[in-house]
Amino acid sequence: MGSSQADKSANHDRIVDIASARMRRDGINGVGVAELMKEAGLTHGGFYRHFKSRDDLVGAAVERALVQGSERRVDAAAEGGRQAFEAIVDDYLSPAHRDLPEAGCAVAALAEDISRADDRSRAAYGRQVEQYLEYLAGVAPGSDTAGDRRRACLVLSAMVGAIAMARAVGDAGLSDAILTDTAAALKDL
Repeated sequence: MGSSQADKSANHDRIVDIASARMRRDGINGVGVAELMKEAGLTHGGFYRHFKSRDDLVGAAVERALVQGSERRVDAAAEGGRQAFEAIVDDYLSPAHRDLPEAGCAVAALAEDISRADDRSRAAYGRQVEQYLEYLAGVAPGSDTAGDRRRACLVLSAMVGAIAMARAVGDAGLSDAILTDTAAALKDL
């Protein structure tokens, strides 16, 4: 790959990385092309050398955000067993995850936006949810073939809902209680 092609690829990746973090923090509609390109150190006019449209950028950024936001949980699930389950719960329902949505799980950060997004973004979101359910089914306590999927749905829904509520409430004590109480309840399963 020539230098200009390598530069273009690196710029493209930088744009997508910045957009994926900003979308998790500010929502899909919170990312403007002009501001994004400025943050990437590029001109607004250069946007169309990388993307056909804003929707093309959104699709790429959502896909990247979903992958980046799940990496630690995927690694923990690979270990298997009760210890892995508790590590996933503790990591997901941590103050750090609550306070840094730009580095966290896009399933929680983008749920509302994705429901109104294009097919590419919705399909990527669905694939990530399926992946989470598969991992959680393998580590959720009391696993049996019939109950694995239902239990995984319960766990994922509780974690996503708890992190969303903990981010939304204005009271720090209530926010912390939502995280700790949900984590304790899930570990009691």
